[in-house]
Amino acid sequence: MIERVLDWLTHPMYRVLGPLIVLSNRVLDRLPRPLDPFRSIKLKLAILLGISGATGLLVFWGRLGFVNWPVAISAALVGLITLQVLAHGMTKPLREMTAAARAMARGDYSRRVRATSRDEVGELARAFNLMAADLAASDQQRRELIANVSHELRTPITALHGVLENIVDGVSEADPATLRTALAQTERLARLVTELLDLSKVDAGAAALRREPMPVAEFLARVVEEASLNAPATRFRLHDVTPHTISADPARLHQVFANLLENAARHSPAGGLVTVSARPTGTQTVFEVLDQGVGIAPALRERVFERFTRGKSAESSDGGTGLGLAIARWAVELHHGTIAIVDPPGGTGCRVRITLPQKSMPHQSPAEVGANDVRHLSGHPSAA
Repeated sequence: MIERVLDWLTHPMYRVLGPLIVLSNRVLDRLPRPLDPFRSIKLKLAILLGISGATGLLVFWGRLGFVNWPVAISAALVGLITLQVLAHGMTKPLREMTAAARAMARGDYSRRVRATSRDEVGELARAFNLMAADLAASDQQRRELIANVSHELRTPITALHGVLENIVDGVSEADPATLRTALAQTERLARLVTELLDLSKVDAGAAALRREPMPVAEFLARVVEEASLNAPATRFRLHDVTPHTISADPARLHQVFANLLENAARHSPAGGLVTVSARPTGTQTVFEVLDQGVGIAPALRERVFERFTRGKSAESSDGGTGLGLAIARWAVELHHGTIAIVDPPGGTGCRVRITLPQKSMPHQSPAEVGANDVRHLSGHPSAA
């Protein structure tokens, strides 16, 4: 409150003196900095205090003709001691930040700075702690990414190596069934590489949308037909699809729905039904994909779109890479939409809801979307 009153009182003065202050700052920036060689802020403050005190004494002596030098020297010593005691708390956070920064350079992100003051140094200390926490989280995500990618690559490579080794050793024949096994592992590798490339676009903000008028009914019919060919044991049905047109990138949305339908087919029982719907509501279109699988516990819905989240056991292998839903969330947010898991009717199955604007929204750069890409989402625990 006091700061607002002071700002209101001083604002007219700064409007008048603003150009003069800017000019004076430019002049001061060009002046030499005689205190730069000193490595202690407290020493610099002591020098400033001594110079200002000596200047005051000289003015006092010049005007009155005498100075009580013992009293003046005693006052100066008391002032310097008091300055050292009080300035300790001012400079301590700066020394702690220096030590923490050096620790970060060695890979230790656990150091934090005590931030108790409410001045600029305290604000700097709090910002430093926030930066340290973000760097620690980024380093942890980098380590997990490397470990998970290594695991995901090792599984199909090991399986493919075993199949080819059996063929070379004569243990098994190069019959269609064996070759289909090798082809499936090769396709899994190709899918993982493709999704990693898409993920790199998310992080780099290098992908853009190519919006065009997209008929919703025709688009979903193509996606469902393709899903039926890839998962013949699952029944797919379009339900409550209202014919209308939205402005979107068909390639990106195809990537989203292909992944959702693949997940739904993988986790539905044999002969299970997967229902896809789309209806306009006001200025938005609501898409839903509903399967008849085991569903998702509400406690897991906050993590399902995180990278490499693949259900109850990260070591289990169901053919998914754990990246598809992370990329799906990014693609939906690139359209200024939302994606989430909602309660299924009757409490059975998993229902994914996507909400997209029907018309083009103001442009948002891919980097802005990538900055918050896959850290907190709800979705399917066995992400493809």
